[in-house]
Amino acid sequence: MNKEVIKEYILNFQSRNLPKVVKRDIPLPNSPKIRAIIGARRVGKTYLMYEKMQELESNGVGRRQMIYLNFENPALDDISYREIREIINVHWSLFPDVIDKKLYLFIDEPQVIDRWERAVRGIYDEHDVAIFITGSSSRLLSREVASSLRGRAITTMVLTLSFKEFLRFKGREWKKGLMDSKTRAVIEGCFDEYIKMGAYPEVVSGRLEGEEMRVLQDYLDLTLYRDLVERYHIGSIHTMRILIDAVVGSVGSEFSLHKYYQVLKARGLKIGKATLYEYFGYLLDAFFAFAVKRFSYSLRTEALSLPKVYLGDVGFLNLYGIHRWDGRLENIVYLELLRRTYEKPHWKVNYWKSNNGYEVDFVVSENRKVRYAYQVALSLQGPKTKEREIRALLACMREFDLKEGTIITRHEEGEERVNGREIHILPAWKWLLGI
Repeated sequence: MNKEVIKEYILNFQSRNLPKVVKRDIPLPNSPKIRAIIGARRVGKTYLMYEKMQELESNGVGRRQMIYLNFENPALDDISYREIREIINVHWSLFPDVIDKKLYLFIDEPQVIDRWERAVRGIYDEHDVAIFITGSSSRLLSREVASSLRGRAITTMVLTLSFKEFLRFKGREWKKGLMDSKTRAVIEGCFDEYIKMGAYPEVVSGRLEGEEMRVLQDYLDLTLYRDLVERYHIGSIHTMRILIDAVVGSVGSEFSLHKYYQVLKARGLKIGKATLYEYFGYLLDAFFAFAVKRFSYSLRTEALSLPKVYLGDVGFLNLYGIHRWDGRLENIVYLELLRRTYEKPHWKVNYWKSNNGYEVDFVVSENRKVRYAYQVALSLQGPKTKEREIRALLACMREFDLKEGTIITRHEEGEERVNGREIHILPAWKWLLGI
């Protein structure tokens, strides 16, 4: 470790202005434990730490009590896990006036350092320090948190912008209770943009007018090469690309890796089935995709069910020329349900399918008891369409003895009461805003 380089890095952070931050609806837990922030690249994990830094400064905590380490910065390229702890001593040598004060350590992407968790655990155990770490791999970070950092860390997941946050980023923040026709038209227009372009903060910011597609392609390439090929030493980039194509094209549908393996085999591509399953797991680890299992009271049956797949952001569909608005809408609803249930450890999101073929897009359960059922339909126009969606939802509600269910649409709203059961029909933007 070159201490002079480290000193320069520390001083650069101390002297620079923190970037302007648009507040997210993601409160970091008020806990003495290590705060681990996980999520895909470019969803705003670092900016969540900047938001925390600014909050600390507004509460009288001096910048000298803060250390920020971005391990993807070239200045920290040659750091070993043993030297991470030494950086604190270098910081104290520059600012001896804070030796007896509480430190706030912010670490971006520590998993690029082998055995980083040992250093973080040692710092946490030995010093009066609040630690915040980010990571773009659910497997690496959660595994290390669960093993070496067991009992010491609490995790927060960051997704792309919710619709409420999207409006805030656009300067269109809506105040609950106020909804004249002009406001409604503006919000509906924003939702059209939300479902079309997705919700990566940089894409939404407006600073990239005309460059949104290029940026989304950069994000996809970054996920492929940095998070997948380099991290997991993938042998066949071509096979991974084909798998990504298949996942993107299957949004909102059941996805059988076994059938896909047969397709690849028929094409003459030589890849083991176990390897294909590993590659799919890597896509989930990098938060590029999510797999939703069919609900069953039997955990084994549920685990063996075919998953329905969704993307971390619907904007990626644009790169493939896929304009399936029904799939986009369903994807957006899934991500919102994930936001609402993530910090509730006993809650889970599944899809439901009856033995006689009825299907409901999402059921939300608490301790294996289904509490909510959601059907997603782009439109209910036409008596057969409406009848089909309501019939499936009612079958689900009867099975789980639910008095209420919800159909989420693009524009339509209303109420249906059938045999004492209430069905709420809501346009997605209203449901997303909690109206």
